[in-house]
Amino acid sequence: MARDTTDETALTGVEELAAYLASGCKPKESWRIGTEHEKFPFYKADHTPVPYEGERGIRTILEGMQTLLAWEPIIDEGNIIGLVEPTGQGAISLEPGGQLELSGAAVSSLHQTCREVNAHLAQVREIAEPLGIGFLGMGASPKWTLSETPVMPKSRYKIMTSYMPKVGHEGLDMMYRTATIQVNLDFGSEADMRRKMQVSMKLQSVATALFASSPFTEGKPNGLLSWRSNIWRDTDNQRAGVLPFVFADNFGFADYVEWALDIPMYFILRDGHYHDCTHVTFRQFMNGALKGEVSDPVPNMGDWTNHLSTLFPEVRLKRFLEMRGADGGPWNRICALPAYWVGLLYDSEALDAAEQLTKDWTYEEVLQLRNEVPAKALNTEFRGQKLAEIARETLKISRLGLANRNKLNADGKDETIFLAPLEEIVNSGITEAERMLKAYHGEWAGSVEPIFDKYAY
Repeated sequence: MARDTTDETALTGVEELAAYLASGCKPKESWRIGTEHEKFPFYKADHTPVPYEGERGIRTILEGMQTLLAWEPIIDEGNIIGLVEPTGQGAISLEPGGQLELSGAAVSSLHQTCREVNAHLAQVREIAEPLGIGFLGMGASPKWTLSETPVMPKSRYKIMTSYMPKVGHEGLDMMYRTATIQVNLDFGSEADMRRKMQVSMKLQSVATALFASSPFTEGKPNGLLSWRSNIWRDTDNQRAGVLPFVFADNFGFADYVEWALDIPMYFILRDGHYHDCTHVTFRQFMNGALKGEVSDPVPNMGDWTNHLSTLFPEVRLKRFLEMRGADGGPWNRICALPAYWVGLLYDSEALDAAEQLTKDWTYEEVLQLRNEVPAKALNTEFRGQKLAEIARETLKISRLGLANRNKLNADGKDETIFLAPLEEIVNSGITEAERMLKAYHGEWAGSVEPIFDKYAY
């Protein structure tokens, strides 16, 4: 998330919290696609990570991007920590370990998404190449230890860094050593949100398998295909994972609110400063728990919006749905991830088919699938068959949905072209992580160093 929200509208009741989520409902013609991706900056000369400070640091990259794009800087305690397009259509931000993130504009077609990604990567290279800096696209940093990984001067991350070891064993690795591709998608009504949330929650592990690309930790195979995904199993299980209540036939906005209310907060933002609030839940905050601790203890809409951004289920509900299961990866995966989900969720015929495919999947089955996929990816067994076969079926449905959308580029090609990398994975049965491991044990001669060439943007 590029910038935390400031909205001082006072909250008077729980009903407003659900109404906020419901305000995201849009007619189908207004549905958009917002794609996010993270990447690791590294020095090309020796493949070491890039610190924030210094003439060849991340601050210099952000300042260069600000000059190039004329975007507004995001400042945190005097440090530039991101940029935002003046009309709010797009932002660049920093993840805790220096991962550079593009939060793309809300666009109407995947062709626009891919043009945006290509333009962004070209702009980043224009600034970074003279500094000897490259960017790596995969699900986790393959070489650096946690102590070698730089720390960004972002106030919310300081609070999270202190809190994470209290609620899980892998939270710091999640923050500092992983990267993802995500897509934000709209819904038309509470019923439409329910269908999309249920289908995508069930199928999120299929996306995890298709995008698995984090098989190395500190220069060696870690025994997993998606280490990034496995990390989330022991980061903070109170606010992450598969949510059982989403499977209910009557699941709605109020149910998500009730869950979110009882999750500990990370912070509130007052007068530009972050206050650690990890000792109270949002419900306790609503009941006056911060009186006497901060100058303005009355909850406001900005507090609620920011709290929602600190929840990490497999599918996150805000005023849109956020798909969170995929590892970062090569540039064509940045277009493939939104294509996969847009095809499944934005066409009524495709959504019907995806719902039919998954309608009787239980929470217990989906949780077991979620737990096994990081190690086995497409080879995971589900109901007597390999997950690869289910992935193949979902890709057929996604292709149908994208073809039905009939969004054409200048060459007359529709959005199905962006599924090609995923269809290649299913047809071969080999994930990106498995390709990396094969190369590691073969032509790379037991070294991860070639990754910094092969998987650089």
